[in-house]
Amino acid sequence: MKHLVWEDLSNRYSYAEFRQLTNELLAKGLTTGSDHSPAMIHYTELNVTRMNRLDKRSRLTEETLAALHKIKRPLVWLTITEAWCGDAAQIIPVLEQMANEQPLIDHYLILRDEHLEIMDAFLTNGARAIPVTIVIDKESNEVLGHWGPRPEVLQHQVMEAKAATLATVNPDERALIAEQAKIDTQKWYARDKTLSTQREVLELIGTLLEY
Repeated sequence: MKHLVWEDLSNRYSYAEFRQLTNELLAKGLTTGSDHSPAMIHYTELNVTRMNRLDKRSRLTEETLAALHKIKRPLVWLTITEAWCGDAAQIIPVLEQMANEQPLIDHYLILRDEHLEIMDAFLTNGARAIPVTIVIDKESNEVLGHWGPRPEVLQHQVMEAKAATLATVNPDERALIAEQAKIDTQKWYARDKTLSTQREVLELIGTLLEY
């Protein structure tokens, strides 16, 4: 996808609007997407807690602030997400903080299952993995690049766990491996404190804008 007319997208949310939507759905016993099972509602509730915590506690590093202030070109960061996604809850709040620090960046969110044609242009190893943040030139709508669904080190860890899950024949063992992988992922985010996300996103932006 070379160009993306982001202004014409239906159901494009600011971070605040996305948080409000999530809360409204939860009040009805729902989440985003079509799967409203107890498990998905539980994941969404956990994500609200995670986002609340990150909104209050995560901090941008001095390196991040300096890199953001180098940006001279109006950009749109368009993040593909869903309310039940555990990775998104750990990543999107810091992306929002970064965008808020630089007036030339507008950050919007769209739901994966409402925009599959966009999602399918940014697959990860053939999968509709989220979150994915697309970097767009605000004036020309040119797609400059994208980042996601998670920091590189964690992505490697997740793929190893997925391979172990697929290699396991016993369904109960497979479920245990998959559940442990989710726990390990959240522990990784807690240890990392958003530092890898900040660094990798800005490395991408620096490469794209050549500064």
